Amino acid sequence: MSQIPTRLTAKEFARHVEPYLSKARRGFVCKIPLFKVFNYILYLLHTGCQWDQLPIDRDPNDPTKPEISPDAIYYHFRKWCRDGSLQRVWEHSVGKVRRALDVSVLNLDGTHTIAKKGGQSVAYQGRKKAKTSNILPLTDKHGYVLASTGIVAGNHHDAFNLVPHLRHIFRTLKRLGLDIRGSLLNADTAFDSREARQVCFAYGVIPNMAENRRHRKYPKRGRKRLFNAEVYAQRFGNERTFAWVDKFKRLLIRFERKDAYFFGLHCMAFAMINLRNLIN
Repeated sequence: MSQIPTRLTAKEFARHVEPYLSKARRGFVCKIPLFKVFNYILYLLHTGCQWDQLPIDRDPNDPTKPEISPDAIYYHFRKWCRDGSLQRVWEHSVGKVRRALDVSVLNLDGTHTIAKKGGQSVAYQGRKKAKTSNILPLTDKHGYVLASTGIVAGNHHDAFNLVPHLRHIFRTLKRLGLDIRGSLLNADTAFDSREARQVCFAYGVIPNMAENRRHRKYPKRGRKRLFNAEVYAQRFGNERTFAWVDKFKRLLIRFERKDAYFFGLHCMAFAMINLRNLIN
């Protein structure tokens, strides 16, 4: 399998990224090609360095100066986060790998990130003994990232507010043109609830969750719910995707105070994971 890309050529950028990025409306043109700006942001995402530590090339007209200011790169990053450009790049990457997708099995899980600087959707998480934020991506059988929740405060467990999260995820899949009727949704015991199952059935998805016996002293009466242990074991494929996400060091510890910026970095990582077999 191809490695997760951390740099794009001008041709790859023009094909997979540029059509979905917003452009200036008043004739302003960046002093360097946008594919270089995008690669600088990818470098920061991959290495976890600070903005002012980016290895910016020298200006060919004046070698004593950098070709662009780190503030200008940060400006483009913030703009693309706020206007949804990076999210569009990720969502369109799903369409580009449509033929490789296997949505017969969907995997849902969450991952907490320690937030050193605080910020939006950050709260204390007892298990991590630190302030964290959480995100719950949905992957297919091969680890492609299809949809995700937004950033969630770390004091909440993965199943917090699960019903609207599931609706948002399923609507996203529908908007992307993915047929998930009959798909099995793998999620661990914490996600098991009557309301969550009802949402799954409403969208034609079959919940494949181990029964959560909380608040129950005796086995539930009636017909046993559907549960495929062999398919359930495949939910650990999500951990492989999380390992690919961890390749991008900027996501291991959260420094972005605003959710939009932290989510934008995730969108870039998800897009690179999805495009791993299309980019050399």
